[in-house]
Amino acid sequence: MKYENICRGNFIDRPNRFIAEVVVDGQKVRAHVKNTGRCRELLIPGAEVFLEDHVLRMGSRKLRYSLIGVKKGEKMVNMDSQAPNKVCEEALEERKLHPPCMGELALIRREKTFGSSRFDFYLEGKDGEKGFMEVKGVTLEDGGIARFPDAPTERGVKHIFELIRAVKEGYRGFILFVIQMEGIECFTPNDDTHRAFGDALRAAEKEGVKIIAHECRVTEDKIELSRQIPVKL
Repeated sequence: MKYENICRGNFIDRPNRFIAEVVVDGQKVRAHVKNTGRCRELLIPGAEVFLEDHVLRMGSRKLRYSLIGVKKGEKMVNMDSQAPNKVCEEALEERKLHPPCMGELALIRREKTFGSSRFDFYLEGKDGEKGFMEVKGVTLEDGGIARFPDAPTERGVKHIFELIRAVKEGYRGFILFVIQMEGIECFTPNDDTHRAFGDALRAAEKEGVKIIAHECRVTEDKIELSRQIPVKL
């Protein structure tokens, strides 16, 4: 996934979930934050941020800039919450991501409803296997360990139990954690923030849902799925 017209700035403040105040070329501007998560460990005063400049295609946009990335020490972190699904789709279509036990894919479809949930992907294999994949973007990292979620997510818990039900009805079930940075040792659920999510994840694994995590190659203007990393539940 590639962005256009990237510029650098420095973070000042976040008045609300959707807006960041940053300094670009010496001027204070407002940017749309493409992530409603807390991101407190990323968006700290003075942090170097990366913004997509929409000056050439404003249309009905109210804000010229979108905040898509931030430097955390030496790590480049993509924090665009729309990116994980896009990089997952690219990897599936390019056959760089192979869901376990499904063989070669024949069909990849976005946003498919099952029960009372809408999963990110519906998959069919050439061998007739059918499955659902839920994708979670991860920006929280501590000492090389990636964690999710960074805030309680009842919706996330609901999706996990719907996946369990789908598996019991004969579908394959997958949860893919897309770590939006490189240099990660492993992934683990963030029980300190939302124990119910971690418990649901562990229950899902026992019922046959495959839990997968990949880190990403991230630059100022690009993000793509990279190596698979260990999952420790």
